[in-house]
Amino acid sequence: MLFGTIFGALSVAVGAFAAHGLKDFLEQSQRTHTFETAVKYQFYHTLALIMLAIVFDKLHIRWATWSGCGFISGIIIFSGSLYILCFTGARWWGAVTPIGGLLLIAAWALWAWALINS
Repeated sequence: MLFGTIFGALSVAVGAFAAHGLKDFLEQSQRTHTFETAVKYQFYHTLALIMLAIVFDKLHIRWATWSGCGFISGIIIFSGSLYILCFTGARWWGAVTPIGGLLLIAAWALWAWALINS
């Protein structure tokens, strides 16, 4: 739940900063879409992480812990690599992004596994 609230606050702050403080930079570098994708995925999975915390509080399923770790790692790697790509222009960070995506997929699968085994 703690990570969910932190990531939630960061999603809003980063999105607002980009919309107001970085708009010209992102448009000029043609990275607006990439940045928006990073914020959206961060926020969607933040909500999932919070929901998972609520479910875990009720069921105390061990696999839910692994799912939460997957969401946390996936958010950091997926969105983080896209943020870095946007700010630095180092396109090789795009090769890191799918690792975060795989972690997010694994987190959803682990959540399903946790529910099946509850």
